[in-house]
Amino acid sequence: MLTLLVILLFMPFAGALAVAPLQRKKADLTAIIAAGAVMLMAIWAIIRSGGRHLDYPLANLPWLDAPVPLFGIQIDPLSSLLLIPITVVGFLIVLYSADYYSEFNKEHPTQAEKGRYYFFTLLFVGAMTGLVLSRNFFQIFVFWELTTICSWGLISHKRTTIAVRAGFKALAITAGAGLFFIAALLIMYANTGSFEFSALGQLTPDLRLLAVIFLLIGAWGKAAQLPFSSWLPTAMEAPTPASAYLHAAAMVKAGVYLTARIVVSSQAVPVSVGYLMGGLAVATMFFALILYFFQDDLKRLLAYSTIAHLGYMFLGLSLGVIGSPLALQGGLLHLINHAFTKTLLFLAVGAVSCAAGTRSMKALSGLGRKMPVTTAAFIVGAMSISGVPPFGIFWSKFYIIAGAIQLGTPWGWTAGLLAIVESLAGFAWFLIVIHRVFFGEPSPAAAKAVDPPLSMLIPLLVLMVLSLISPLFGLAITTGIMGG
Repeated sequence: MLTLLVILLFMPFAGALAVAPLQRKKADLTAIIAAGAVMLMAIWAIIRSGGRHLDYPLANLPWLDAPVPLFGIQIDPLSSLLLIPITVVGFLIVLYSADYYSEFNKEHPTQAEKGRYYFFTLLFVGAMTGLVLSRNFFQIFVFWELTTICSWGLISHKRTTIAVRAGFKALAITAGAGLFFIAALLIMYANTGSFEFSALGQLTPDLRLLAVIFLLIGAWGKAAQLPFSSWLPTAMEAPTPASAYLHAAAMVKAGVYLTARIVVSSQAVPVSVGYLMGGLAVATMFFALILYFFQDDLKRLLAYSTIAHLGYMFLGLSLGVIGSPLALQGGLLHLINHAFTKTLLFLAVGAVSCAAGTRSMKALSGLGRKMPVTTAAFIVGAMSISGVPPFGIFWSKFYIIAGAIQLGTPWGWTAGLLAIVESLAGFAWFLIVIHRVFFGEPSPAAAKAVDPPLSMLIPLLVLMVLSLISPLFGLAITTGIMGG
């Protein structure tokens, strides 16, 4: 098992190095093979682990007097929960990208720098894989910073002035919030001599409160929660497949994963911090919801939707801290359900922009007649993201809201009611978007649009299915987390 996990950890980095000097079809083929191998290896590792907690300490730094080896590999149900979308979505993104960067793309048809694009994409897969397989906070931080570099590389990929500024904005905000992560590490090591997840519980109550808040600030920055939200909408300058990976399965989910790891593994989060997390999560959800109604760019709409749904995850985790196991499971389930659904929406919008040359809702109508498969994909994604049954997000929202009510407190009832209001308002707006963009007479921009090539259609079809069935395995994994 250790050999399998070591191969899994290093395989995406090897793929990134192999694809970096290549271009066009050679780059496509190499990246697809590498991402596919990583996905299969991850699925096999999850099956082999059987829901157990396996911890393999490997090496220490000779100048650091740590009681246990600093570096190693760990896999448990929480690792598996995020490892699935990291690798499955990673493979689908790479497959989709082969024809996204081609003459079919009317928005930016260049195939230049494909090697650079795939290098950062596979590096990102490796960074996220390393992050979820890390066995302590220090090791998480090493890969955490690598994801920041990868996001900068992908957001600024087009090399335009706007893209470069967006990349540096994301870098500055997320790295700035990461300084608080460093501060938490210093507090833990100075007072316990350890970076283990259990070290938080060994701190005095005052220091534990400070360390947990510092870790959460790092997580909020990565997950674009208030007051750090502004970097995510501007990050839409990235190529659409890269946006899908960053904002559905990777970058932002790192912040949620860190918070989940604190809640699940350390069991040291004070209840007062739970209320702080929940209040900020609800504020973020409604901040993003209000901005839905001012967006013309479909990708920016999805960006604000991502911010809102990250708020749902933090709300579920916060209610778990306060005392609702059901809401905690819902927040964890939302992590995997949202990954597949939001990737589906991003890739559907990418197909639209490729075929029509624009993402502006004002310039689009009647696409349903011209792009039936893409239209079906967007509608399925919109229904799922809005929490319409029987799609996956309905169940995670159901658990979060039911868990809030389960608390039986004024805050629980208030949080549950506000989540319902957000869901209904978001659903209404997505219905309006669907009507504007996909129905009616085709607009000039949509007149010559057609569904994308097969390598772009396959990910859409697979993600439509995953948006429906993700609770089948998501619930099994989250039940293992709760049991652990």
